[in-house]
Amino acid sequence: MAKDLFVTLDLNLLKTFLILSQELNMRKASERLLVSQPAISQALQKLRNHFDDELFIKVHHGLKATPFSEELAENIQPYLDGLSSILNRSENFQPSELQNTLKIALAPQVLSCLSGALFHAIKEQAPNVELQLFNWSSSTFDDLIKGRLDIAINYEYDKVSKELITHNLMTVTGCVIIRNDHPIQKKIATPYDFKGYELASLIIPGWNDNKSLASEVLRDLNIDHKVGFRSELPMALIDVVQHTDMYFPSTSLFPLHQYSRLRRIDLALNDVPLNYPIHSYYHQRHKKNPLHNWLNQLITDLLLKAHHKSSYQESQPNQK
Repeated sequence: MAKDLFVTLDLNLLKTFLILSQELNMRKASERLLVSQPAISQALQKLRNHFDDELFIKVHHGLKATPFSEELAENIQPYLDGLSSILNRSENFQPSELQNTLKIALAPQVLSCLSGALFHAIKEQAPNVELQLFNWSSSTFDDLIKGRLDIAINYEYDKVSKELITHNLMTVTGCVIIRNDHPIQKKIATPYDFKGYELASLIIPGWNDNKSLASEVLRDLNIDHKVGFRSELPMALIDVVQHTDMYFPSTSLFPLHQYSRLRRIDLALNDVPLNYPIHSYYHQRHKKNPLHNWLNQLITDLLLKAHHKSSYQESQPNQK
């Protein structure tokens, strides 16, 4: 009779197997599982003996999964995700009882207006949580899939892994940020008004690394322009704009109330969409997790508050 691979398997080994499948690196797997590398090696040897397959082969940069290992990981992942969702579900979820670490990645334009407020809101409702905020990077989606991040916030992406949930939080409107005494004095302008001025563009890793969306709009309108400065750091752009005639394409989320030397110009474009949805991204296994429902609502409330505050500031006359 053939060996029953399920009955004779130590199910604790499956978690190690899946982490190894995701990381393909013994050191990284040991760090995620909070065990030593020898313990990972021992678990892997047990798995190899159980399945009579090498599972992972050493290569120059780490490990490479065998075909059997790739198929096994793909087949068992949905079941363990479902189990994780069930175990993490609670009808009596209370943020004040949380004692874990929350790891959240924020796109630069969100981080600049939300980081402080998010810290204080989470500490107020979940005082025992350790909050870790990260800049959005080109590896953020992979970090969500592999469990290195809990949730991430950014604009809408055209292509997102089926393993991730995309949840709409709110929609912001495009605008332009300039210094108070900029030659353009209009409150509402068209792209043609900015002809001759250099563009300062925010880089959002994985979203617009090699292009400026504002530059593409200007190119489509046949407006001569030049990208004078790009950076992943909002503060770098703000500093440049405060001291030059450059303009910074941004959104109504920009915390204008924090910068007395800057003002906002709204845009009038008949045929160009200016609405940009802000989304949260997280793994499918957290679909019914009350922790993520709480985070989505908390971040939505903070974004709306920041948006309203910025809009109110813009409606007030400049204080000389």
